[in-house]
Amino acid sequence: MLKVLVPSDGSASSQCAVRHVISECSKHRELDIHLLNVQPPFSKFISDHSSDEGRMEFHQEQARQALAPARQLLDSAGIAYTVHCEVGDRVDCIVETARRLQCDAIVMGTARKSSLVRLVENSVTNQVLERTSVPVEVIAGEAASRLERVGIPAGVGTGAGLLALWMAAN
Repeated sequence: MLKVLVPSDGSASSQCAVRHVISECSKHRELDIHLLNVQPPFSKFISDHSSDEGRMEFHQEQARQALAPARQLLDSAGIAYTVHCEVGDRVDCIVETARRLQCDAIVMGTARKSSLVRLVENSVTNQVLERTSVPVEVIAGEAASRLERVGIPAGVGTGAGLLALWMAAN
């Protein structure tokens, strides 16, 4: 039985990954599915002024809400799974959880974006691909908008605009 880690943040793209896993199960593949949600840590100020129990309850509730769509899809398909909630950097937690659980694969959803956007974007999916030795199956989500297919990413546009202003001033 293959052990598969499915990171999910509740986004439409992550739901595509869950649907793909369900499809694989329907093809008579036995999978040991592990859903993972990673919550960002609180700032030092909040950590200093809140209880460990309160922070843990908050993270668990946020993870429960984020995983609800994925759990509903798997429950509707009658597929068993295990839920994991981690707190920390998303990439670190995904890579470490896959290693700790000795997963055979990671199945991640990603938004469809233009090559230019992917070039300048440092996405979680790209970072996981770079940092893990576990095979990663990337499932494309919904198609990119027309603007995103032909537009310039905001960071590049802002940098170009600032450069033009600086050159005009000098």
